[in-house]
Amino acid sequence: MRGSGLGETMTRRLKLAGLAALLSVTIAPAMAQEKIKIGVIVTTSGPAAALGQQVRDGFALAVKDLGGKMAGREVEIINADDELKPDGAVTKVRGLLERDKVDFVVGPIFSNILQAIHKPVTDNKTFLISPNAGPSSYAGKECNPFFYVTSYQNDQVHEILGKVAQDRGYKRAYLLVPNYQAGRDSVAGFKLDYKGEIVEETYMPLGTLDFQPELTKINSQKPDAVFTFMPGGMGVNLVKQYSQAGLADRIPVLSAFTVDESTLPAQQDAAVGMFGGANWAPNLDNPQSKKFVAGYEAAYNSVPGTYAMQAYDAALLIDSAAKAVKGDLSNKDAVAAALKKADFTSLRGGFKFNSNGYPIQNFYLTKVAKRPDGKFQTEIVEKVFENYGDRYAKDCVPAN
Repeated sequence: MRGSGLGETMTRRLKLAGLAALLSVTIAPAMAQEKIKIGVIVTTSGPAAALGQQVRDGFALAVKDLGGKMAGREVEIINADDELKPDGAVTKVRGLLERDKVDFVVGPIFSNILQAIHKPVTDNKTFLISPNAGPSSYAGKECNPFFYVTSYQNDQVHEILGKVAQDRGYKRAYLLVPNYQAGRDSVAGFKLDYKGEIVEETYMPLGTLDFQPELTKINSQKPDAVFTFMPGGMGVNLVKQYSQAGLADRIPVLSAFTVDESTLPAQQDAAVGMFGGANWAPNLDNPQSKKFVAGYEAAYNSVPGTYAMQAYDAALLIDSAAKAVKGDLSNKDAVAAALKKADFTSLRGGFKFNSNGYPIQNFYLTKVAKRPDGKFQTEIVEKVFENYGDRYAKDCVPAN
């Protein structure tokens, strides 16, 4: 009897061991098959909707080109519209974190929204990848191992225009920007290399669409150039009103995010010949960029701008990190180290991260042109900065 009982016990143990082994085999693939969830939070309503749509489209195209998977795991994109409202953006991003349990948050467009969502996301130890906003506030002492930028530090694009204004001998400049963090960063960036006279520095409420009083001032003060940063619908109206006022042929415009692929479909001929600063343009001559532009135009019947390019690169960045950790995103330190390596081929060519998680890259002066097919795009005029890192990185002490 005792022998029989021992046999039954051994048999039971073997069955349990077999079951455990079977469970371990079935659980591992199940975990591997869990989707990588990515929340994309950008502005897709109101006058700035075109900017956010470019980010959504660029990111979606990259995921499609990756076969819908990263490191063998399916990717689920959860989109949210921040409506350009900081309080609402915090509510939306908390939903992405707590309800959807996203692995990464990608966004936003505007720096005031980034300043609202940065702490909730990074405090949650979730990686925040900005495909556009790059304020100075997180580039120095407040740098964070959970925050990475695939665009630029805000000042840098504006520095291009300040250097060009200085190099071209413009003695007097009129500055016209929106009154928020990125607007203030733009002025700081322009002034770094520009040593001429600032005849006026005007800060407009974010969302302004009527610029007649400012155009009257520009007409009377007759500066050598106007520097402006007016994204989205603000830029559309400013450029149209500037042209209608007869100023376009007399006073050159040096701009950032005012005449680009998000605004040109509405500005059209009024923007032709206006200058901009950027880290890329659709005519950049490298194989990956050419393929991206052709693919984007085929998919969305519009010309991609830097917003779409930077979002595409954001997806490639996340994919590179996921592959480096073999799809296991649980080790946050390992994911952070993989993100910092930026082991992917950027559409802009050379790209690597500085110590603060902001890129080191080239910057260009661009000019608006009308293509033979009737569409409008920015085109590179000259390289202004090469392998350029921002000036705040020296104050960043990386946490890991």
